[in-house]
Amino acid sequence: MNIIQAALYVLIGLAAGAAVGFFIRKRMVEAGKENIEQQGRKLIEDALAEAERIKKDATLQIKDEVYQLKHEAEKEIKGRKHELNEEEKRLSQKLDQIERKIDLLDSREMEFLKKEQAYFAQEKELGDRRKDLEGLIEEQRYQLEKISGITREEAIKQLSESIESEARMEAAKAIVRIENEMKMQADKKAKDILALAISRYAGDYVAEKTVSVVPLPNEEMKGRIIGREGRNIRAIEAATGIDIIIDDTPEAVILSGFNPVRREVARMALERLITDGRIHPARIEEVVDKVGKELEVTMREAGEQATFDVGAHGVHVEVVNLLGRLKYRTSYGQNVLQHSLEVAFLCGIMAAELGLNVKQAKRAGLLHDIGKAVDHEIEGSHASIGADLAKKFGESPEVVHAIAAHHEDVPPESVLDVLVQSADALSGARPGARKEMLETYVKRLDDLERIANSFRGVDKSYAIQAGREIRIIANSNDVSDAESVLLSKEIVKKIEKELTYPGQIRVTVIRETRAVEYAK
Repeated sequence: MNIIQAALYVLIGLAAGAAVGFFIRKRMVEAGKENIEQQGRKLIEDALAEAERIKKDATLQIKDEVYQLKHEAEKEIKGRKHELNEEEKRLSQKLDQIERKIDLLDSREMEFLKKEQAYFAQEKELGDRRKDLEGLIEEQRYQLEKISGITREEAIKQLSESIESEARMEAAKAIVRIENEMKMQADKKAKDILALAISRYAGDYVAEKTVSVVPLPNEEMKGRIIGREGRNIRAIEAATGIDIIIDDTPEAVILSGFNPVRREVARMALERLITDGRIHPARIEEVVDKVGKELEVTMREAGEQATFDVGAHGVHVEVVNLLGRLKYRTSYGQNVLQHSLEVAFLCGIMAAELGLNVKQAKRAGLLHDIGKAVDHEIEGSHASIGADLAKKFGESPEVVHAIAAHHEDVPPESVLDVLVQSADALSGARPGARKEMLETYVKRLDDLERIANSFRGVDKSYAIQAGREIRIIANSNDVSDAESVLLSKEIVKKIEKELTYPGQIRVTVIRETRAVEYAK
C-alpha cells in the first residue's frame, strides 16, 4: 500500500463520518429533535475518533509499505552493484588479455621487420651472385665456343638435329611395334573376309577391245560399203558418229569411236546391211535408226537384269538405262557392267561378314561406276559424275558418298566407302581382269622406279610383278632399320600422290649390312 491509497482511505473515512452524521441528524429531526445536540456531538466525536483511528492505521500501513519498498530497493541496488563489480572484473581480465596480445603482435612485427630486412639483404646478395654467375656462364660459353670452333646457334642446331634424329628413331620403333600388334588382330580378320568374298564369288569374264571389227564375206564388199564417190561410208559415219577404217586387213573393216554405244550401233547396223545386201544412204539411215531403238531396249533390259541380280529395288529408270549403257563400256579391256556386278556381289559378301546393311552395300557397289556411262559427254572424273547422277535420281547420301569416294576424290567417311574401294580393287586387280597398252605399262614401271630413286639412301629400285610391287635396296650407312620403315611409308605416299594405277602396289625396302674381308 502506498501514500495515495492511504489518502484514499482517509477520504473514505471522512465521507463515511459525514454520512453517519447526516443520518443521525435525520433521526434527530424525526424524533422531535430530542437531545439532538447531545447525540450529534457524540456522534461527531465518535466519527472523528473513528476517522483518527483510520488515519493512524493508514499512516502505519503506509510506513510499513515505504519501509518494505526501501528494503527491496536497497537489496536490488546491492545485487546490481555486485553484478557491476563482477562485470568490471571480467572487463579488466579481457583488457589484460588484449594488452598481452598487443605486446605479442608488437614483438612479432619486430621479428617480421628483422626477417624482411634480412630477406632484402639476401635478395640483394643473390642478385649480385646471379650477375656474377651469368658473367661466369657467358665467359664459359665464350671459352667453349672458342675451344669447339662453333657458335651457340650452331650447337643448338646440331643438338636439335640430334634430338630430331633420336625422335625419328623412337617414332619408327613405335610404328613398327604398333603395326605388329595391330596386324596380329586386323590382318587375319581382313584376310579371312577378303578370301571368303573371293572364294564365294567367281564371275565370268570376257575380254573386249576398244575397237570393233566387222567381218566381210569377200573383198568386194569393201567397195559396196564405200559406195559411189564414198557416199555410203559417209552416210554410215554421219548416221552413227563412228569412223569406219577400211585398210589392207583382209575381209574386215574396223569401227573406231570414243562412244561405245555408237560403235555397237554401227557394228550391228553394218552387219545387217552386209547380210541384206542393200547398201545405200536411205537404207543405211533406216537400219541405223532401227538398230538404235533395238539397242536402247537391249540396254534397258541389261540394266533391269543387273538390278534384279543384285536385288536393288526402286532404282530410277534413268539410272537403269545408264547401267545398261555400261554393257558396251570397257575399262582397260574389262566390261564395266560385269565389273559393277562383281563389285556389288563382293560388297554384299563383305558387308554380311561385318554385320552391315547388305542391300545398301550391293547397291553402292552396282552404281559405283555409273559415271562411266556418260564420262565422255560430261567434264570431270567418273566418280564425281556418278555421285552427282546418283544424288540427282534420289539415291541415299551414304550410297552417293561411297560412289564419290571409291577413288578417293573425296576422303572416305564410313565403312561402306572402304568396302566399295576394296571390292573395286578386288574386281579390277585380279589376274587377267584388265589389260593395258604396252606404253602405259612401261611408263608406270619407269615412274615407280623414278619415285623410289628420288629418296635419300636408295641405291637401286626394281619394279616387279607387272608393276604391282617395287623392291628398294637401301644404303645401310644412310638408312637404319627403323628408318627403313619411314622410308617405305614416304615412298608409298608419293606413289599415291603422283601415280594412277589399278589395285595396289607393294613397296618393299631391303637393308643389309655386309662385312667383307680378304684372306692374303
